[in-house]
Amino acid sequence: MNTFSFMMRLSAKVNRTVEYNLAISGILMTLIVVLQVFFRYVLNQSLFWSEELARYLLIWLTFTGASVGYYRGAHPGVDFFHSRLSIKWQISSSLLVHLFSMALFGVMIVKGGEFAWFVRMQISPALSLPKWIIMGVVPISGILLMIHGMAFSLRDIEGLIKSKESDR
Repeated sequence: MNTFSFMMRLSAKVNRTVEYNLAISGILMTLIVVLQVFFRYVLNQSLFWSEELARYLLIWLTFTGASVGYYRGAHPGVDFFHSRLSIKWQISSSLLVHLFSMALFGVMIVKGGEFAWFVRMQISPALSLPKWIIMGVVPISGILLMIHGMAFSLRDIEGLIKSKESDR
């Protein structure tokens, strides 16, 4: 098994796992918000923890959901020039974009990890959760994005090799 096929399978498996977790988290967040509305407006009571938990779930949904968007190629892009290039140049520019993206993901991993470590002793007010659990999503999503970026870069490199072989 070569590195390319391993990374593509790993990327697909990571994406399926994240999508599954996103579905569960989204349903859970919706139920929490519905419960809060019911308790507040029907029972005239407030669930003191619901707003904080829904906010933290939304943060995790947003950051981990970005990796699914990257995997599916759903993030907005401008392909006016890209679509007019030859296949070889399209693959090359795509590889360059993935390399720059991986640099950003590296910053997310390093600086996000440093920040999660920095806030490790802080506790959230309503849930009494350590803040590193909430802030840990930045380096975790950076790792998820890095896995996809490496798989896509290897795919582009393999595409470049194949295009050079077909030129011969």
